[in-house]
Amino acid sequence: MGDGKGRHSGTENRLTWETRLPQWLRRRPKDTEADDSRRESLLLAVAEAGMPLAPAAHPAAYRCSCERIGCPTPGRHPVSFAWQTQSTTDRAQILRWAQGDPEANFITATGMVHDVLDVPLEAGRAALERLLDEGVEIGPVAESTGTGDEGRALFFTATRGTPEDEDEWWPCELDCRPETMAEHPGLRWHCRGSYVLVPPARLPGENDVHWLRGPEHPLPDPLTLLEALTDACARYAGESRARDEEEYAHRAEHADHRIAWPLGRR
Repeated sequence: MGDGKGRHSGTENRLTWETRLPQWLRRRPKDTEADDSRRESLLLAVAEAGMPLAPAAHPAAYRCSCERIGCPTPGRHPVSFAWQTQSTTDRAQILRWAQGDPEANFITATGMVHDVLDVPLEAGRAALERLLDEGVEIGPVAESTGTGDEGRALFFTATRGTPEDEDEWWPCELDCRPETMAEHPGLRWHCRGSYVLVPPARLPGENDVHWLRGPEHPLPDPLTLLEALTDACARYAGESRARDEEEYAHRAEHADHRIAWPLGRR
């Protein structure tokens, strides 16, 4: 018969392992901690520029963190329906949100301090190059990566403000809503009643939103950017249409037109 020492030793080792395991699980890699610190710094820089923030959903495996079945905009929408009143530049509140959910994306409500001119990514890159060559003052610019119309360039500008005569104002919904991006491949003007994701933000399929020009750049008058952006969008639409027609013709040329012979009567 044994003296029970081995049994006791095994139990002791198991207890030590179980005691340490939660600590190891809670311990985060140093690079992750550095990423969190950088994320918080980027978010605070947006708030310091006067742009109000509110928490948004994020990708969770192959779905959206909101757990809505068939969410049409996974990782791209606010968490709360009250995002307009919830949006804030308060440093302490933003840190609480960011630290409370290290994976959360953030949106900024437009039409209060700033607007955003939102164009297809290819068109935005062409317009940015033209504006820089012409020496036009450009504010913050972000890229939302993705394939096709999902890739967007975001030009942050000063807001048009709220005029005394409401008839002189249009809400963003008359142009488009953020949820209907795929239906509007051209330029969209996010103003009152709208929002955009701010960097850093993760999107499905290893895509993201990142700064090309950070929020430290002064917000320009949107009208100074409008001509270059609309011209670039027109070229983009024309080139996209030409590519679609070429692809359609190619498929038609190589399609199998063989038709089964009808059965004859006996």
